[in-house]
Order: sequence, then C-alpha cells, then structure tokens
Amino acid sequence: MAGTRVKARGESAFAERFGVFAECLLTGVWIAVASLGVVTYPAAFAAGARHLRRRTAHEGGGWREFVADFRTAVRGGWLAGLAGWAAVAAVWVDVQAVRAGIPGGPLVGAVGVCALIGLAVAGLRAAAVWEPDARWRALLAAAWRRTVLDPVGSFLIIAGLAVVAVSGWFTAPLAVPVLGAVAAAAVAVEERYRHR
Repeated sequence: MAGTRVKARGESAFAERFGVFAECLLTGVWIAVASLGVVTYPAAFAAGARHLRRRTAHEGGGWREFVADFRTAVRGGWLAGLAGWAAVAAVWVDVQAVRAGIPGGPLVGAVGVCALIGLAVAGLRAAAVWEPDARWRALLAAAWRRTVLDPVGSFLIIAGLAVVAVSGWFTAPLAVPVLGAVAAAAVAVEERYRHR
C-alpha cells in the first residue's frame, strides 16, 4: 500500500544503497518504456522521479503506482514533450546553418545547443518535483529559475545526461537503465537545492 513504511529491519547501509541503485536501474527501464510515445518522456521522467522519491522515503510503491503517476502526468506533460521536440528541431536547423557556413552560424549554433541543454536540465528538474496536482507550465518556469540560480546542481544533471550519452555510445542497451540514474540525480539535485 502506498504511503506505508517498508524498510527492512537490520538492513545494512550498503544493502539499502545497493537497493536504491537497483531501483534506479529498474526505473530507467520503466521510463524508457513509458517514453516510447515520443512526446511522453516528461511524464515518464516525472513518474520515475516520484517513484524514486517514494523509494528513498521508504514508502511502498511499484509498477502500479508508476503507471498511475504516468497517466496523471501525461495529461499536461505531452505538451511539454512536444515543446521539447520543437526545441530539438530548432537546434537542428541551427546546426545545419553552421554546416552550411552561413555568417554568424557558429555563434547561433553554440547558443542553440547551450539553450537546448538548459531546457533539458530544466525539464528534468521540473520532472523531479512533479506531483499529481502540479501544472507543467508552472513547474517548468520554476525549474528554469532553479537551473540558472543553481549552476552546480545543473552541472550535475548535465553530467548525468553525459553518462547516458556515453553509455549509449558504448553499449546502446546500457543507456536504458541509466535513465533511472539520471532521474535519481535530478531528484537528488532538487533535494539538495531545497535544503540550501
């Protein structure tokens, strides 16, 4: 039952931490499956982050709760996903301008790539604090402010995204479970920011 404490008695700190790591990897698979709808990735990360917050708080929760959270998050989250793909398309046009040798293209391309990275970080930070009654527009606006005001936390999330990219480059299937680690990193960064 959700909301109940589930910590095992006498569980060592190592076992607890390894359990959280294993839960991150499993959550990464859930996020990947839920993201197959192309525009559903914000909702998938939001449901994954909420699942990991429950897990670290030693509250019950599993696949059913993840699916319920995903269904709730996707109601407004698909618009955020669509906006994200529009930003990717805009940056792709910028990169093509750089390749074509258009004057000022390198500057525009660099600004576009930096903006896309910032939007990805803000999106992950918004997903990390998502609750069922939250509105995506407000979440993203607040997350953008935190992205700018907390550069160290934002850099940590960028490092997590880099790990996913490198994992996918070396071994594509490894990038899937590592998505859960990125969600966990976003949750940890937001928790760190909240306690500053």
